Amino acid sequence: MIKNLYETHLKVKNLEESISFYKKLGLQLAFQIEERRRAFFFIGETKQMLGLQEVKEGEEVIRDHFAFSVEMKDLEASLQWLREKEIEIPKDFFGKVPIEPIVHMWMPAASVYFIDPNGHSLEFLTLLSDEPVYKEDIVYLSEWRTCYKSRGNQEKS
Repeated sequence: MIKNLYETHLKVKNLEESISFYKKLGLQLAFQIEERRRAFFFIGETKQMLGLQEVKEGEEVIRDHFAFSVEMKDLEASLQWLREKEIEIPKDFFGKVPIEPIVHMWMPAASVYFIDPNGHSLEFLTLLSDEPVYKEDIVYLSEWRTCYKSRGNQEKS
């Protein structure tokens, strides 16, 4: 019955700052409701949606996480692209310095993490066509390609 995730919403401290950030990522602002302090962005050709809602003064923003699906060529260029846009990249994600994409071996998927102005954890993610390796380990993409690609260790550890 469920085919995909159509929309997700985030609470933000400053709507204008957040709109600017998500435009910087290349998202298309679809609609803004000023009196309700909300904005909606379309994502991709299927028009999935990201909604932003500014919190009231004194209300806390709970940090969330979500991932954008990207093509491998874009993922490989994403760290430099994010740095050029002065977007915060965590100095250490899963014990790895962000020098290249990492791979979640059990999926397998390659990804790069970054942070929005509200502290939300965002991710660029590319699913890999290789067989999963059922370990909780995180490896760099270059290590995956050298040591694990298409080996498909099916043993769960």
